Amino acid sequence: MKVVPVPVRDDNYAYLLIDDATNKAAAVDPYDVSKVAAAAATHGVEIVAGVTTHHHYDHSGGNKEFSKKYPHAPIYGGSDKIPALTKLVKNNDTFSIGENVHVKCLATPCHTQDSICYYATDRVEKDRSGGVFTGDTLFIAGCGRFFEGVGSEMVIALEYLGSLPDDTVVYNGHEYTAGSLAFGKHIDPTNPGLARLADIVKVNKITTGLTTIGDEKDWNVFMRLGSEAVK
Repeated sequence: MKVVPVPVRDDNYAYLLIDDATNKAAAVDPYDVSKVAAAAATHGVEIVAGVTTHHHYDHSGGNKEFSKKYPHAPIYGGSDKIPALTKLVKNNDTFSIGENVHVKCLATPCHTQDSICYYATDRVEKDRSGGVFTGDTLFIAGCGRFFEGVGSEMVIALEYLGSLPDDTVVYNGHEYTAGSLAFGKHIDPTNPGLARLADIVKVNKITTGLTTIGDEKDWNVFMRLGSEAVK
């Protein structure tokens, strides 16, 4: 299993989720279809599915074009608000990409009520860390706004994501890390995890895919609401 981030718009991320065994891939939030297609060509993979984290336009806005370019590729998502949806999914639903990539759907309503995070693992290379595509639910050191939910729903969503294995790699929907880091340091200035994150931000313009759920439990103030430093 391999994941390729594809920066789109000003700060969004689309992704290719690739099954190494078959060179088949899912396109996650393929807002800019031409960029996603170019990335697929560069990596020599065939796009066989679309995956949408939620209905907001900057994530689902490429779906109609995607469905025209890849008419045989199903598009997965959490509600019929998602354009060109063909596979409606709910919590704990699963599907496969290629032969070996297993994807589990995690319902995380709050940012939108149809927010789905997708936890991907490799059936064969079981020692390889899984990855979770969090859309606008979880950011590195932050979380999404409560557009369609309330704070208690986000707490539940982040606890759900926090139950994944600590080595699960985080693939979020936006490059917001520098701003989230600044906020975290304001709230929890002595947290050594945030010092580690600052080092990552210094040398990486693209931070998605460089951190894990375990990291988030160390430095994300929204996942540390019970700690004395954050209360």
